Amino acid sequence: MDAPTTTALVVAAREGDRGAWEALVERHVRLVWSVVRGFRLDEATSADVAQTVWLRLVEHLHRIDDPERLPGWLATTARNEALRALRGRRREVPTELVADHPAVGDDEPGAELLAAEERRRLREAFAALPERCRELLRLLTLDPPLDYRSIAEILGRPVGSLGPTRARCLERLRRLLEVRT
Repeated sequence: MDAPTTTALVVAAREGDRGAWEALVERHVRLVWSVVRGFRLDEATSADVAQTVWLRLVEHLHRIDDPERLPGWLATTARNEALRALRGRRREVPTELVADHPAVGDDEPGAELLAAEERRRLREAFAALPERCRELLRLLTLDPPLDYRSIAEILGRPVGSLGPTRARCLERLRRLLEVRT
């Protein structure tokens, strides 16, 4: 038997079918978590944001005009809620010392330091990108990946503009990394 369509699940969930609601959540929970995790929030805040996304869906389920576009709606809502959470908190600065972490291996005693430095450089370069580029690159690297149509819908941009914009953003990131070398 074929799995019910998203439209069928939305219609049934609107009518109070608990099984349909559970199937909708099960079908899309990985998408919501992928978007939320892309914002690198702490685990508790991520869980709160994901829960808020499902609450928003309950509140707006009757307003969803095209249920087949629900993945885009969920991704957009997750993004907006994650951004709201980021704006609502102060930036946290990790205080762990490199010496507190176990060594990567005896054959490469400086490997962990080099990897940490590389991650720091990448974070700084990424943070220096325009918000437009950061949003696009975050969405392009989600797991599970979103298709270009969903990303275009989330960002409110034409599908055909994503590839060229991606190329420009990656080139800009590459130049920023070269400057920081």
